[in-house]
Amino acid sequence: MNPNDWNDDEEEDNFNLALSQRTEELYRIPNREVGPDGLIEAVVLPLRDLVIFPRMVTPIFVGREGSLLAVQDAQRKEQTVIGLTQKDPELEHPGVDDFLPVGVEMAVGRLLQMPDGSYSALVQGRRRVEIVEFVKTQPYIKVRARVIVEPTAADRQTQAHMRTALDLFDRCVQLDRSIPEEAHLFALNISEPGWLSDMIATSLSLTYETKQTLLLMLDPRTRLQHLNTILAQEVDVLELEDEIHARVQNEVDRSQREFYLREQMKQIQNELGEGDIFTRDATELKTKIEAANLPEEPKAVAFKELERLNQMPPMAPEVSIIRTYIDWILDLPWTNSTADNLDVKNAAKILERDHYGLKKAKERILEYIAVRSLKPKKERQPILCFVGPPGVGKTSLGRSIAEALGRKFVRVSLGGVRDEAEIRGHRRTYIGALPGRILQTMKRAGSANPLFMLDEIDKLGSDFRGDPSSAMLEVLDPEQNNAFSDHYLEMPFDLSKVMFVTTANSLGTIPPALLDRMEVIEFPGYIEEEKLEIANRYLIPRQLEENGIDELGLSFEPDAIRRIVREYTYEAGVRNLEREIGRTCRKVARLKAEGKKFPTAILPDQIEKFLGPQQVFPPEAEAQDEVGVATSLAWTEDGGVIMPVEVAVLEGKGSLQMTGQMGEVMQESGQAALTYIKSRAAALNIDLDVFERMDIHVHMPEGAIPKDGPSAGITMASAVISALTGRPIFKHVGMTGEITLRGRVLPIGGVREKVMAAHRAGLKTVILPEKNMKDLVDLPKQAKAELKIIPVKHMDDVLGIALAAHPVLEPPRPRRQVREDTEE
Repeated sequence: MNPNDWNDDEEEDNFNLALSQRTEELYRIPNREVGPDGLIEAVVLPLRDLVIFPRMVTPIFVGREGSLLAVQDAQRKEQTVIGLTQKDPELEHPGVDDFLPVGVEMAVGRLLQMPDGSYSALVQGRRRVEIVEFVKTQPYIKVRARVIVEPTAADRQTQAHMRTALDLFDRCVQLDRSIPEEAHLFALNISEPGWLSDMIATSLSLTYETKQTLLLMLDPRTRLQHLNTILAQEVDVLELEDEIHARVQNEVDRSQREFYLREQMKQIQNELGEGDIFTRDATELKTKIEAANLPEEPKAVAFKELERLNQMPPMAPEVSIIRTYIDWILDLPWTNSTADNLDVKNAAKILERDHYGLKKAKERILEYIAVRSLKPKKERQPILCFVGPPGVGKTSLGRSIAEALGRKFVRVSLGGVRDEAEIRGHRRTYIGALPGRILQTMKRAGSANPLFMLDEIDKLGSDFRGDPSSAMLEVLDPEQNNAFSDHYLEMPFDLSKVMFVTTANSLGTIPPALLDRMEVIEFPGYIEEEKLEIANRYLIPRQLEENGIDELGLSFEPDAIRRIVREYTYEAGVRNLEREIGRTCRKVARLKAEGKKFPTAILPDQIEKFLGPQQVFPPEAEAQDEVGVATSLAWTEDGGVIMPVEVAVLEGKGSLQMTGQMGEVMQESGQAALTYIKSRAAALNIDLDVFERMDIHVHMPEGAIPKDGPSAGITMASAVISALTGRPIFKHVGMTGEITLRGRVLPIGGVREKVMAAHRAGLKTVILPEKNMKDLVDLPKQAKAELKIIPVKHMDDVLGIALAAHPVLEPPRPRRQVREDTEE
């Protein structure tokens, strides 16, 4: 019969028969006889990477020439050999010191030649032997060894170790699929402790070093004890493997079950004519893309992503990512725009209705609407930056502009934003990635041409995550924002139709490149008259309505509002003013709710009753003409104030001391004033010895408040001249202006607020640089009528107006000079 025609059963039977015959041959080979000295002499079969235990049958491969000669000699004489395990399995020609001191006497079956030229044989371990000496090493190794006789009986402690080993081995057999179940049954029938330990060690997949350790243990009880430790560790590992395998199998089974159920559901839906839910979803997406009025590039990208989506399994992780991306493409307003209302008169009416004052900002908006009405197709939008203190109406004006234009209004607060990704978004490779705030807000607007307000642009930060102000350069550049690039979208988005309005409290923290892209419109703080008008028009009606007393006919007297402004608030805007009006309204509402008598008109005398003691104490004008004290006019974010400048001349070394938290610019202005005075000492009748022997101390009260700027130059010069000449300064005169070394008076800023502060303080005369007279255009008529505003070009003009003609005090002189004059 041709061997190729054998079936599988015949092949297995023949293999088992041949194995049985080879095993019987092993049993026929007798053990070596032990000599009178208890030793046996036998040839050595070196074993590398293999440890054989007594009574175990295993195949080996014989490849080295010496090993082959040793086996052939033993087979010819029908004798056993001693298997010695190499310490290092990599050694090709081991010496006498390269073997373990304990080996195993074993019988070797017939040699079978393999296709690669090596030989294979079946061996059976017989007894442990301890090497005594090496008899010869050539052509093969021969040794004399002492047979290790192991006890066949077991005491109580050894029996306990045996039972423990059997229990643990049973658990290993259950968990390890590579160990046959018959191995445990075979172990149960073993009564000898040494045999049991060797049998279990052979069945387990132990490391080469662990098997060597067990082979070297000659005491069966010690061997069992060590084996139990190994078995316990093996059980722990196998239980963990089994748990992992069970978990993986459950996941696979669940996935297969889901797949099966989904296939069933798909067939049922097809039978019902409903179609697959995922197919239906993809079809709906395709319909949306076709129906959306998308430009060519977004449309092509959307169809490409949809094709990727259709090719993916429904439960793939990227499905939700692609679906979200397509939804963003569909939701963005690529071409949806609202029609602009270009009626200039209507826009002016809306702006005037919602805000009082703010003339420059209103004019700029009306100019834009006028240009658009003449050239409707103009795409370039203004990028405005409203700069001013808090509470002056920057954000609310943006809402009114949007209403006047008929555009949608959206707002993003940039305060505290430090991550560039907040502006440009994250790339889609990140989990949970989304577009930046710009595109998120455009989606919320639903229009390609909203009025987009970027609040607090001066409070953008930067750190290791990037500089968001640099990312804003592209957003606010009319030459670039028609193709704004968001990291998430990865395609250009047109922002050129958006009208951007930014707000800031200060320009100092805005990067120059960003500031250059914006048209700055300054919002000055409100003066007292404007606050009165705003309170009457907007704040009082709103608070009456919010507090439920709008039907009571409650009114505020103008002097009552003026008292609230002066004594209970100190701000450039009107937020605190509205809070105080609201407090007053709540007090009235409580009186009404309690059934008590309440006023129908709020008078100045009632303000303290409702709001408590005075909270703000504004500076007051001097009560009388004084030497060395001048009134300066200053500008702050909260409006204008008057500020006295005091000068004292003392005996000293000719130094100039300046206190009151004066900044560097203000101190330099004081130095310039002193230099001017020294240069005009003769004309002013001032002895030059004063500057060498006396100290001049210039102080500005309220030392906790920092002060800076050059505008107090002429005031400090006037006060120093007054102190050095004894000529008093008129109490009703306030002044502001920068001084040069030659005495010229240069223009300064904040004129409107400073003049109004002088008017509130009751001053009668205001000295201004001549070039600042143009800034009085917006000054209220009442202030113009009640104030005498005098323009000056030179310090000589200031002295003629502010100082009395004759001294009222003796000019200060050094004591030494006074003594010399007396002696004469």
